[in-house]
Amino acid sequence: MLIPLLGFLIYMYFTELDKILLLITFLTPLSITLSNYDAQLGLALPTEPMMVAVLGLYVFKIIFQQDFDKKILIHPVSVSIIFYLIWLFITSLTSEIPLVSLKFLLAKLWFIVPFYFLATQIFKNLKNFKIFSWAYMLSLSIVIVYTTVKHSAYGFDEEIGHWIMDPFYNDHTAYGAMIAFFVPVISGFLFDKNYSNVQRLFTFFVFAIILIGLYLSYSRAAWLGIVAAIALFVILKFKIKIKWVTLTVLVGLGLFLMLRTQIIMKLEKNKQDTSQNFTEHVQSISNISTDASNLERINRWISAFRMFSERPFFGYGPGTYQFCYAPYQYSYEKTIISTNAGNMGNAHSEYIGPLAETGVLGLLSVLAIAITSFFTAYRVYLKSENKKVRFLSLIAITSLVTYYVHGFLNNFLDTDKASVPFWGFIAMIVALDVYHKNNEITDKEKVV
Repeated sequence: MLIPLLGFLIYMYFTELDKILLLITFLTPLSITLSNYDAQLGLALPTEPMMVAVLGLYVFKIIFQQDFDKKILIHPVSVSIIFYLIWLFITSLTSEIPLVSLKFLLAKLWFIVPFYFLATQIFKNLKNFKIFSWAYMLSLSIVIVYTTVKHSAYGFDEEIGHWIMDPFYNDHTAYGAMIAFFVPVISGFLFDKNYSNVQRLFTFFVFAIILIGLYLSYSRAAWLGIVAAIALFVILKFKIKIKWVTLTVLVGLGLFLMLRTQIIMKLEKNKQDTSQNFTEHVQSISNISTDASNLERINRWISAFRMFSERPFFGYGPGTYQFCYAPYQYSYEKTIISTNAGNMGNAHSEYIGPLAETGVLGLLSVLAIAITSFFTAYRVYLKSENKKVRFLSLIAITSLVTYYVHGFLNNFLDTDKASVPFWGFIAMIVALDVYHKNNEITDKEKVV
């Protein structure tokens, strides 16, 4: 019975690759990861095999047709991404475990090539931004409803909430990060004047589901990401100049350095652990004395810095942190959830992890992607006279900021769940800049 469906899917790969990409986007929240630690293998089904096929066909198409838009290739964001991939390749050759690093690099290719390079071409049509966003949000809503119903059987217990989203998300932090990512999107869609009353009612229904999922994720990093998105929205909406924001950040950093001893002493007095109570759960964010989750993050970060100090230029190799960090843990820094097996997550940071795995240039390449994408969206928002383009750039950058902030505390870009929207939204920003920034607004494009 599956043969006709498989035949139709193959036909679509050769004729409608853009629709295949949107199908993968819809399937991503519903994908299930099969992991084999001994084989050093983790594969999300059915999405990652589908991405591999997209990667192969798209590269084949580019090689033989040579029709890729050079304006995309020379864009600062693309240059940053290409440098990032080249450095991953170089550090894979010098890796402590080359097999792991090469697999890591291949996974990056089947995430980035389809969902950045191909997606920029798909986003030549502005309608595809909403289709892409809704494709992910609809299936994410299915996962949230499934998780919430299961969670209700346990009285919405906070401890149970750490794993109840299994098998679709591996834990509450990844689950919360992706829900937070789409809060700015669904919030923006609520104010789209193109929507009918029925569409707006449905949008509000999905908005309520996403907010419920965000709260019940009990992910403090996700909540912090939302706070950062709100702050950015205020800065952009009221056109607060970057120099004042930078000055505020520098003054805040200076005050922290001057008062760091007193601040650390104050934090050490906080004994509030994670809790089902919202206020207590927020208070536990700054608990660095008894909260096992916070202490384990610090342990992982310190281990990463020790690894970096030994190999500051090439690092230990992409994807190798979890297999190499154990000797760099000190016994007095370990927690009740520490492990030497490397099977309990990575460096818990999108910035510190690359520092240990790919050295200083690896970190700089990651920062370059974040900075160039941010300032591209900022420029589009300020300079475009097309209100729809400004609206979409605002949604895209506030969504990405939730993850840029979340990335200080966790790292999920080695999974399909986070990579699909992350690279897709960066592609949207670049497409807005290259193809749509100077387009005049039409009556059909009126939005708030």
